[in-house]
Amino acid sequence: MEAPAGEPAQSHDAHAGHALHGGHAPTPPAAPADAGTPGAHGAHGDHAGHGTATLQAPRTPIPAPTAADLAAAFPTLAPHAMEHAPGFNSLVLVDHLEAWNNAHGSGQAWAAKGWFGGDIDRLWLRSGGQRTAGRLDAWSLDALHGHAISPWWDVVAGVRHDGGDARGLTRAAIGVQGLAPYKFEFSATAYLGGRRRAELDVEAEYTLLLSNRLILQPGLEARVAADDDPHRGVGRGLGQVEAGLRLRYEITRRFAPYIGFVHERRFGRTADLHRDAGEAARDSRWVAGVRFWF
Repeated sequence: MEAPAGEPAQSHDAHAGHALHGGHAPTPPAAPADAGTPGAHGAHGDHAGHGTATLQAPRTPIPAPTAADLAAAFPTLAPHAMEHAPGFNSLVLVDHLEAWNNAHGSGQAWAAKGWFGGDIDRLWLRSGGQRTAGRLDAWSLDALHGHAISPWWDVVAGVRHDGGDARGLTRAAIGVQGLAPYKFEFSATAYLGGRRRAELDVEAEYTLLLSNRLILQPGLEARVAADDDPHRGVGRGLGQVEAGLRLRYEITRRFAPYIGFVHERRFGRTADLHRDAGEAARDSRWVAGVRFWF
């Protein structure tokens, strides 16, 4: 139905302008930028409803990699260009080098170990001894071949020589050593042959970091013998237990002075042999020393 004369024609678009002269239908305005997106008004006005989502215009495509790009990302490596760790390594640790002076007299002691070799097979050297009243009482040296059976454990086998006041004693040695659960350093070594049929030496240590440089190290050592050796004051059964507590300050990682307390006690037949020699069956002492490695 045509509009009355003199009145402009009405557009169905609420946003459309006045009709052009000559009876032509009005030209709808350009669709807004968000036309066609859900919730936006389309070109046909308020009654058009929500439009259907349309794809946006594609962005500039990523250029294909050039030969120069590939060469920069994957350079050609020369044979053996990467530096590998050496196959042969070594470490020498002097764990205890200490002295004391108490009611039973003054003395010095040491405990050291070192290894030379690779990740699987190594030569282990272990030494320990004690000197009292200006006399070297006893010392020992172990030369062992160690073979790794896991990332944390080695099997060791070799020889041990004991020296000191008594006649020298050389025996075969076999044992295990490594890092036990809860980070306890543990070793158990059996010594076989010679005048003693068998002897077992067990050691355990723990490292407790009180600060970045202050470290507390408790340790325990026990010896069990299968028969008597009166010349060295060793009796059958559990003969000696030594417990120590050492507090060190690492001036550098390689050098640390320490102070500590050591309690040593002998049992059974071993205690009787020492009493017969005029020595005490137990001893406690404060010690001071240094720990270093290279």
